[in-house]
Order: sequence, then C-alpha cells, then structure tokens
Amino acid sequence: MATDYTTPAGQVRLLITAGESNDLDAEIFTEPQIEAFLALEKANVFRAAALALETIAVDQVLVLKVIRTLDVQTDGAAVAKALMARAVMLRERSDDEPDTADDDFAVAEFADPVFGYRQRIDRQILRERI
Repeated sequence: MATDYTTPAGQVRLLITAGESNDLDAEIFTEPQIEAFLALEKANVFRAAALALETIAVDQVLVLKVIRTLDVQTDGAAVAKALMARAVMLRERSDDEPDTADDDFAVAEFADPVFGYRQRIDRQILRERI
C-alpha cells in the first residue's frame, strides 16, 4: 500500500523521506508514531517532521556512534548533525507558515444592563444542565 501524501501523516513522511520507497516494511516510523508527532506539534506538518528528524538523529548517535570495521566506517554523529540541520530548517519554515491551530479563538460574553444580564444568567444555567 502506497503512502498517501495528501494527508498530514503522508506529508510528514515525505519531509523526512521515510516513505520514499513506498515499502511499508522500510518505513522508519509507524502510523501511530507519525500521528503522535503531529499531536505533539499541534498538527503542524513541518514541526512534526522536524521532531521526527530529531528523533532519528538521537537514534543514530546512540546506535551508530563512530565505528570502524575493516574498510567500513560509520559516523553517527555526522549523520545526526545533518538530520538536526534539516530539522532546524523545517522549524524555520514552520515559523513562516500561518498558524492554523484553533486554540487562538475565544468567545467573550458581554451582558448589557438588566435584560442582557438576565439573559446571560439564563444561558449559564442552560450550559450547566448540558
């Protein structure tokens, strides 16, 4: 099953290049993990991708470190550095995007003298019953 890049989770996968092969066995993060990154970053795709890359970078440093075997050498710190640079770029891109979170909206109730005040009290009573 191919990744749907029109969904937020698919877009995060595209930005971290984890779903490039369209092979579900080769993907770094599971669907619930991608959804968790999105939840932690309030559904901001760029910030969620940055968090995913930072997670990969930490894993690379912890697992690979610097290893030399015969003609093969790995440098987890260099890989982590590149991933962290990409994460910083995505966070900067996120700051340029307009915030689409719904938590910036609030309602304030205003009561005019006498009748407006009574109406406000009636509404509060109704809200408490629900």
